[in-house]
Amino acid sequence: MPKRFAFAVFLSAAALLVVSGANASAQTSGFSTVIDNTYFPLTPGTVLHYEGMRDGKKAASTTAVTNQTREIAGVTCVVVNDTGFTNNKATEKTSDYYAQDNQGNVWYYGEDSFDLVKGKWVRSDGSWLAGVDGAQPGIIMEAHPKVGDVYRQEYYPGHAEDMAEVLDTNTSVSVPYGSFDHALQTKEWTPLEPGVVDNKYYAAGIGEVKAINLQPGDEVAELVSITH
Repeated sequence: MPKRFAFAVFLSAAALLVVSGANASAQTSGFSTVIDNTYFPLTPGTVLHYEGMRDGKKAASTTAVTNQTREIAGVTCVVVNDTGFTNNKATEKTSDYYAQDNQGNVWYYGEDSFDLVKGKWVRSDGSWLAGVDGAQPGIIMEAHPKVGDVYRQEYYPGHAEDMAEVLDTNTSVSVPYGSFDHALQTKEWTPLEPGVVDNKYYAAGIGEVKAINLQPGDEVAELVSITH
C-alpha cells in the first residue's frame, strides 16, 4: 500500500493508462506535502486502525500519518507508516511515500517494506523508490475519480506493479467505524499475481475504510477506529 516526478525523467506513456486530471508535463515544483484529496487525505498525527482476517487468522493493521518527509526524485513526500499484525503480533511494517500534485492527484513514490522472518525484520522484495532501478511513481488516488478510469499505482518491473480501476463513485459501505454513502469503490490487481483481485472502498474525508480480497477470497480488512 502505497503509497505515488520529475515527470519528464521517469514517466513513460505506459505509466498512465487512463488518468483523469493528471498532468504528465508537471514539474517537481508542482507537488505538496499537504495532502487533502477527498478520498485519500493524509493529516499528520492521524492513525487508522483496521481489523480483519488473513489466511484464516485474525489480522489487524495501523496506518499512521507522520510529520516526517523524505525527498524522492526531487519531490518532498509525506511518510506514512503501516504495521501489519497477525494474531496480535507485528509481522510486517512499511513506510510509504506520497505527494499531491497541484491538480489534487496523490502520487505514490515508493515504499520501504519489511517482513518478520525468524524473529528478524527482512527487507521485502516489493520495496522500491521512484527513480531507482527503473522504478516509476504512480497515482494512488485521482483528484476526480471517474468510473472506468484505469491507472498504474506503482511501477518497479518484476517487483511492484499494482494497478487500479474505478468501479463506482456512489456506493454504500458499512464497517465497524461507521456506514458511508457516496463511497468510492476500486478494483486493484497486479500482473505479478494473475487471478488475485481486491476491491477497496474509500469514504470522503477519511480514506480507505474497507479492503476485501475477491480472488482467492481469503482476506478482509475493515476500519474500526481513528485516533489523532
